[in-house]
Formats: sequence, C-alpha cells, structure tokens
Amino acid sequence: MYKIAVIPGDGTGPEVIAEALKALKTVSQKYGFKYETTSYDFGGQRYLKTGETLSDKDIEELKKYNAILLGAIGHPDVPPGILEKGVLLKARFGLDQYINLRPVRLYPGVETPLKNKGPKEIDYCVIRENTGDQYTGAGGFSMKGTPHEVAIQSAIYSRHQVDRCLRYAFEYTRKYGKKAQGKGEHNTLALVGKTNVLTYIYDLWDRAFHEMGAKDYPDIKREYFHVDATCMWMVKSPEWFDVLVTGNMFGDIITDLGAITQGGMGLAAGGNINPEGVSMFEPIGGSAPKYTGLGVINPLAAICAAGMMLETLGEQAAADKIEEAVKYVTANKLKSMAAGNMGYSTSEVGDLVCERIVS
Repeated sequence: MYKIAVIPGDGTGPEVIAEALKALKTVSQKYGFKYETTSYDFGGQRYLKTGETLSDKDIEELKKYNAILLGAIGHPDVPPGILEKGVLLKARFGLDQYINLRPVRLYPGVETPLKNKGPKEIDYCVIRENTGDQYTGAGGFSMKGTPHEVAIQSAIYSRHQVDRCLRYAFEYTRKYGKKAQGKGEHNTLALVGKTNVLTYIYDLWDRAFHEMGAKDYPDIKREYFHVDATCMWMVKSPEWFDVLVTGNMFGDIITDLGAITQGGMGLAAGGNINPEGVSMFEPIGGSAPKYTGLGVINPLAAICAAGMMLETLGEQAAADKIEEAVKYVTANKLKSMAAGNMGYSTSEVGDLVCERIVS
C-alpha cells in the first residue's frame, strides 16, 4: 500500500492532477498494486488566506508518505519568490530531495523546433543536483538602495553533496543508459560544467566525477562538456547525449531548453528525488493561470510525472505502460500539444490515456 501526498496547487494544477490520478487509478487496477492519497492545499490560495506556505510541521507530515504528486505552484496575486521559496524550495531542502530528474524525450507525433530531429535523436536525461549552488541562499546585500549597493549570492558545494549526486547519476546511467536500453554501444554519463572559469566549484565536480567513475563504474563511458557548448549541442546534435549530470544552476537552465526541444512544457515532467526518503513528482509547465478552469490545458506532463513516480516506487511495468499510452495518444490522437489546440479537452485527453492503458 503506497501512501501518496497530493498537492494540486494553483491555477491549472488541480486540472492536470485530476487526470494524473485518473491514469494512476487505471494502471493500478491493471497491475494490481494499491495506494491511498491525501490532498494538501499548499499554494497561493492558502497563502492569501493565512499567510502560510510550508512549515516545519508540514515537512514532518510529508515525511510519512512514500511519494508526493504536485500539480503547480504559482499565483498571480502572490509576489514572485514567496511560493517558490516557501513551498517548492522548502520541500526540496526539508525533504533533502537532492536529485532533480528530467527526462528529455520527444514522443511520436510531437513537433520539435529542431530541424530534422525526431524521437530517435531527442532521447536523453538530465540529472541536476538539487540542494546546492546559488540556491542555498548564502549571500546578501550591503548598502542596499544606494549607488554603492553590493549584492552577493554564493555558489556552495560540499564534497558530500557532489558525491551523492554523482553516485545516483552513475547508478541511473548503468540501469537506464542507452546500452541498457539496447539503443547504443555504451552507457555514457557526461558531466556538464564550466571548469575553465568556475575553477573551484567545477574542479571539485570534475575530480569527484573521474575518481568515482574510474574506481566504481569502469563500465560507464565518461565525458565532459562545458555548459555553453552543451546548450549548442542540445540544439544541433541532441543524439550525442545519453545521461547528463550537472549542478543546480546549470541544470535549471538546460532542462528548460531540453523541455522546449521535446515539444514544450506540456510534455515535460520532473522528479525531485531523495533516493533514501520521500520524492516529489510534477509537471514542469507551471500554474498557467490564464487557462484555469477552461479545460484546455495539456495534462500529459502530469500523467508522465505519475509514471515517473511509479518507476521510482519500483512499479516499472506500470510506469512503462503509462509512457506507452502517452506515446500512443501523441502519435495517433492529438492535433497539437498546445493548450486549446489539442482537439480534445483536458479530461478527454486523460480518458484517451486510460483507454490505452486498459487496451
């Protein structure tokens, strides 16, 4: 019996989460696993009513679950940064979700802005360290509001943080790399950094990467790419990539670039992973407030997030079935992935996925 915390959140979050839960119910009946859900109202509406975001008590409550399924956080009446820091970052740090897992896969029938590229070429994964770098909040202002104002925000990493992220990345590559999938000659893990300029942070990453790889993962091919070159190759030659691992800031940037190449935010799902604790899964597209209540938002990213959750929980067959159903729907049913142009409503797209799951 899996215990799952559900945070529908803001805007279109509740709409897409409803379809993810629909797919979860359908696939659980097919594969015979059981789960129970509890819903929480963390998000913009709660903040506007109570001034509360996510408390330490809430974090302790969430630790009782096997996983968290999140819709979206972001409200137009709440100033930027409050919900992002008070809910999303608070959850990541409080639950020590030190891995951000972002598959970049182009599904059949989905348009990409990359010329002459298809599902065969756009099929890789980015593993982003999720608790260090500039996101630790170390820094501050001096003489704020004066002509001499100074702002400092420091990137911080410990060897412990780097090692545990790299260990996860090597293990993930061994299990899910292209050779493991029968799609290539090697399982390849590439470190993305900036060793020529950020000579302290990425010297640490580079040394740890090669030391761990040589000692414990000689079967995995290792590569290194500067982050700026990575951005170019994500556009020009995405087929070069298998699994990428990088720090928090660079990972934040390149995963959004990856999302647009796979057809946009309506198909991008991500996991905030604590391999030893509670992980949180979400569609990446945000709350999209202008579409709230219209029934036109694409729910496939949320459904894919539910699939990622099942994979992490060990229900691999069910996770594979959800992905297969989504691929079938994108290839054969939808006119477009864009909100309002799918040819179906949000709930109808969820129904299509469920119909394929049971077929």
